[in-house]
Amino acid sequence: MQLGYFWSFFCFYASVFFLYLGLTDCALGGNETDRLALLEFKARIPHDPLGVMSSWNDSINFCLWQGVTCSHRHQRVISLNLMSLQLAGSISPHIGNLSFLRELSLDNNSFSQEIPSEIGRLSRLQYLYLLNNSLSGGIPSNLSGCSNLIKFHVYNNQLIGEIPIEIGSLLKLKVFTVSCNNLTGTIPASFGNLSSLDILAAGENYFSGRIPNALGKLTTLRKLFLYMNTFSGTIPPSIYNLSSLTDLYLAGNPFYPGSLPSNLGISLPNLRHLGMFQAQLIGSIPPSLSNASNLELIQLQLNSLTGQVPTFGNSLGLQLFSIEYNFLGNGGASDLNFLSSLTNATNLRVLVVGDNNFGGMLPERIGNFSTTLEIMRFNDNHIVGNIPAGLQNLINLIVFLAPGNHLSGNIPTVIGELKYLQILTLSFNELSGRIPSSVGSLTNLYEFSLASNNLQGDIPSSLGNCQNLQKLDLSYNNLSGSMPAQVIGLSSLSIYLDLSHNRLSGVIPLQVGSLKNLNVLNVSENMLAGEIPSTLGSCVMLEFIFMQGNFFRGPIPSSLSSLRGLQELDISNNNLSGEIPEFLGDLIYLKVLNLSYNNFEGVVPVGGVFKNASRTSVIGNSRLCGGTPEFHLPGCNFKHSKGKLSLAWKIVISTLSGLLCLILVLSSYFLFLTRKKRNEPASDFAENLHLMVSYHSLSKATDDFSLANLIGAGSFGSVYKGILDQSGMAIAVKVFTLVRHGASRSFTAECEALRNIRHRNLIKILTVCSSVDYQGNDFKALVYEFMANGSLEEWLHQKPTTDETQETPMSLNLLQRINVTIDVACALDYLHHQCETPIVHCDLKPSNVLLDHDMTGHVGDFGLARILSEATQDLPASRTSSVGVRGTVGYAAPEYGMGSEVSTGGDVYSYGILLLEMFTGKKPTNDIFKEGLNLHNFVRAALPDRMPEIMDPFLLREIVKWENGGPGGCRVRKSLVSILEIGVACSAELPHERRSISNVVAELQSIKNELLGARGHRTITL
Repeated sequence: MQLGYFWSFFCFYASVFFLYLGLTDCALGGNETDRLALLEFKARIPHDPLGVMSSWNDSINFCLWQGVTCSHRHQRVISLNLMSLQLAGSISPHIGNLSFLRELSLDNNSFSQEIPSEIGRLSRLQYLYLLNNSLSGGIPSNLSGCSNLIKFHVYNNQLIGEIPIEIGSLLKLKVFTVSCNNLTGTIPASFGNLSSLDILAAGENYFSGRIPNALGKLTTLRKLFLYMNTFSGTIPPSIYNLSSLTDLYLAGNPFYPGSLPSNLGISLPNLRHLGMFQAQLIGSIPPSLSNASNLELIQLQLNSLTGQVPTFGNSLGLQLFSIEYNFLGNGGASDLNFLSSLTNATNLRVLVVGDNNFGGMLPERIGNFSTTLEIMRFNDNHIVGNIPAGLQNLINLIVFLAPGNHLSGNIPTVIGELKYLQILTLSFNELSGRIPSSVGSLTNLYEFSLASNNLQGDIPSSLGNCQNLQKLDLSYNNLSGSMPAQVIGLSSLSIYLDLSHNRLSGVIPLQVGSLKNLNVLNVSENMLAGEIPSTLGSCVMLEFIFMQGNFFRGPIPSSLSSLRGLQELDISNNNLSGEIPEFLGDLIYLKVLNLSYNNFEGVVPVGGVFKNASRTSVIGNSRLCGGTPEFHLPGCNFKHSKGKLSLAWKIVISTLSGLLCLILVLSSYFLFLTRKKRNEPASDFAENLHLMVSYHSLSKATDDFSLANLIGAGSFGSVYKGILDQSGMAIAVKVFTLVRHGASRSFTAECEALRNIRHRNLIKILTVCSSVDYQGNDFKALVYEFMANGSLEEWLHQKPTTDETQETPMSLNLLQRINVTIDVACALDYLHHQCETPIVHCDLKPSNVLLDHDMTGHVGDFGLARILSEATQDLPASRTSSVGVRGTVGYAAPEYGMGSEVSTGGDVYSYGILLLEMFTGKKPTNDIFKEGLNLHNFVRAALPDRMPEIMDPFLLREIVKWENGGPGGCRVRKSLVSILEIGVACSAELPHERRSISNVVAELQSIKNELLGARGHRTITL
């Protein structure tokens, strides 16, 4: 008995002992499993610019590796948090071996490829954060194995396929966000089982079918985002009974027409955000909505709502109220009574009620709105009466739109008190009186339109103070007097200037030449006289010119030949005379030309736009002849024409002119050969060029190198615009100041670099001139194709200001900037990898990037360029350490300052800085960059979460417009983050960490394509 008892006792404790050993072995083995799994995870991350993975080595315990957290008891990995560390790669399937893992946070990186299905083995996992990456593939169906999952975030990736129905078995799930992907199918009805669900976000995908009625069972649901999909059918009534809802966004789906329930504000008492725009809503806005006292955002625009708008006196926290594009109101005097109730909303920022049927008057109490109000839109209604003077109290107002109404009376002078106003549009009303001179105080004004009113008097010259004005429309009024030079010379005007259909008189001031970036000029149907000013030819961005119905006289100025982007020109019904210039037929973009009812004479050209008689009108000019048969003009016969030269004389004059030109060229050539200076590269280079020019030709082309034609200056010389007599070609002449040390070498280097290279994104050199001037001094110049839109520097920083938030008068939009970055990258890729011998530019910066008429970027100024061929290592052009820093401070690679040799990596660094400057609007030499802070670090520290804080304010405003007007907002923002990350990678301090320029071209092109693809995807700002 005792022996049996002893044996039982022994067996029990032996079992316990061996069980302990087994558990210990398992724990030790588990630790090793975790370590190996982490190393496999590390192996899938090839891009680690911050060196996060450098701590993941055997010198310390893996529990101390950056981002890794272990449990105290078992020393097993329970958390892997690597968010916002700029990592790129794929997620290793070995992640599934971290069996104790509770949190996996990889958000705000660049992970790609699929979500590994092995994650489904992590039964203890509670938090899975993969948002803001580039993950593809589908959501693993075995994710249901993560039975303890609480939060699942994959917002803003590239996931495809359907949501697995198995997700409905995750009973502990509280947050499920898959917005901004490419998911299809519908929301599984099994989601009705997720009794703990707090947030369901699936907006901006391609879901279709009906929203399952089972979602009405989610009694704990607070936020439901299903906006911008293709859901159809009706909105399940059960959704409106989820009393816990604070945010409801069903906008942008093609539902069957349906109405908001009458008890909406009662059944959803906690509602804060109501996003139901473009949701096929009919009926009225339920008065009960005012009972939802927590309301902050109401977005009901783009529906078919009717009736009166209820008051919102209880919605004290309302910030955004948008009901535009409906059929609300009936044109009655009480339609706008609801506005008075909004004076209680002390945080109101946006009030948008345009495009409805509202009648009545704008109440005087409008001046009692919150001073936080920034946007008010009343456009296209039936509003009558005066503009309330109390408007002046809204001191933070940025946008005020009330066109398309019946407003009358004078424009109140107090409008000038709105110092932050950027858009003021009151067109298509019945306003009278004068334009108050106080509008000149609106120095932030971007768009100003008073078209189609009954305004009288002069155009106030004070408008010239509005240095940010890009759009000005005063057409269809009774304005008189002359055009103020201060307004006509407002160089910020870049989109349109429309003064048509008034009674303006006098001449067009010569200051019109300051409108170098203007796209549309319309001064038609006035009483303007005098000649068309020749300075109009300086407005090289003009695409549309309308000057018909005036009293202009004289010929068409030859300077208009510079308007290479002109698409439409109407100068009909004037008193213009002379011959029709041939250059109009050379303007390749000119599609519509109206010269009718003038006094033109002579031959009608036959090239270009003149080939199409349906788009060209010359009627009403009785002394014209020739042209295409469709014009039905008489043939030209100059045999007895008075004052015309005979054919013989023309031949004699042409022959003598040709001989004289030949003598000049030969004289210059032989004089050039006798020079003792070393300029052989220029001579060799010129032998292969078709265009030969002399000093005399260039002097004449540039009006003796006058300051009026000076378009730029650099270290070694100046650049002038010119027109060659023999061809009428617009050129840019770079004249080297040879008395400056290094200028002659710069001339030689540029000739050498440009000898045999050709690329669409490199500045095209037409010829060189190495001669002597009229005083016998050496003269060296390069002749380039003229770039109509100047330099990138001018577009980014035309008017330097200490206010970094102030928008520049000329601003490139988002796509234009992306295009230019691609153009410059393509140019560098060609120089570095596609030339017979690599060429390093050595001075890449915005002032050396030039833009042609269609805003294509061209890299120029090769004065510091270096050719990296072995055969030229001993030439001065290849020496590096003896010449100090190559390039310009701020753009030159840091290794150049330490005597390192010139390399293609130096150009990549300069490119990265240029890219960051383009999208932040800050120069690398900005005053804020000191004490170790530079542009590179400034951007890197802000990415990705604080990207809006560092963006160029102009671009940031455009992003908001994109978000509200069309493309997917999250995709636009992600694209901008990706672009800035490329700039950061290219401008890394160490050369070996910089991106390959070839890869940069491919990445930027991919970003552009994705951005263009997002245009059809609408979103809202949450």
